[in-house]
Amino acid sequence: MTDYRCGRVTLVGRPNVGKSTLLNRLVGAKVSITSPRPQTTRQRLLGIKTADAVQIVYVDTPGLHPPQGGGQLSQHMNRAARTSLDGVDAIVLVITSAGWTKADEYPLQLATAAGLPVILAINKIDQIKDRPSLLPLIELSAKKFGFTEIVPVAALRGENVDALERALIKLLPVQPPMYPADQITDRSERFLAAELVREQVFRGFSQEIPYAVAVQIEKFKREKGVLHVAATLWVEKEGQKAILIGKGGEQMKTTGTRARLAMQKAFGGKVHLELWVKVREHWSDDARALKTFGYED
Repeated sequence: MTDYRCGRVTLVGRPNVGKSTLLNRLVGAKVSITSPRPQTTRQRLLGIKTADAVQIVYVDTPGLHPPQGGGQLSQHMNRAARTSLDGVDAIVLVITSAGWTKADEYPLQLATAAGLPVILAINKIDQIKDRPSLLPLIELSAKKFGFTEIVPVAALRGENVDALERALIKLLPVQPPMYPADQITDRSERFLAAELVREQVFRGFSQEIPYAVAVQIEKFKREKGVLHVAATLWVEKEGQKAILIGKGGEQMKTTGTRARLAMQKAFGGKVHLELWVKVREHWSDDARALKTFGYED
């Protein structure tokens, strides 16, 4: 094991650049939920990729945005993203093939100030028909900062992700693995169950509803080959509760079915899922409520 490489790599970027999709592709398993909506990721989590002579511990983070006050939840998400830069060996800054935006400047500022190797991943290249049109963006990016490498990728399709991984391996120190070879995340199945419910809320509802929902697992127990899960969806207003439940409970039934199927795929067995919706006013700006729902620094 003298040539074994192991290290931590943080994925950073503004909201909705595809960091979680990229993480899942790099790890080779779904460890972080995704949706087309920004700020789906609320908490820091690890995705662990182990191969014959290397272990890469990826740190997925909420999307970074400049501190602008906001509620307790928003502040928690920004702290989680900023502190993820501590104690890592390299950083992957993710932007999209649409080019640099004003919102990309804050993650760039934090990444480049960390004093670590920074690889720029230009994601969503599958959305560009004329690939040579990427060249001006690559040239502009090279002028912005002395990135260790600039790697165009399509995380959704897995295109060129192997090149990104190879670039990262070269930056890792020679040391033994930190985690067992079969471990792919630091989060529990209970945590993932809550996230899979929240993912379906993000995918199934529009406007402010997904951002007003916190999921708390009340029961997570295997009995006679069946995983029994009970979860409470907390919202801030009675009107939000009514929308989540839907006429005759149809919306909640759809959310529950989709979440149950996602759990069965993730956990590899039959799942029985029960969902409730309750109201806790202003929970997203209540430090005690956030702690209860698992949002701790």
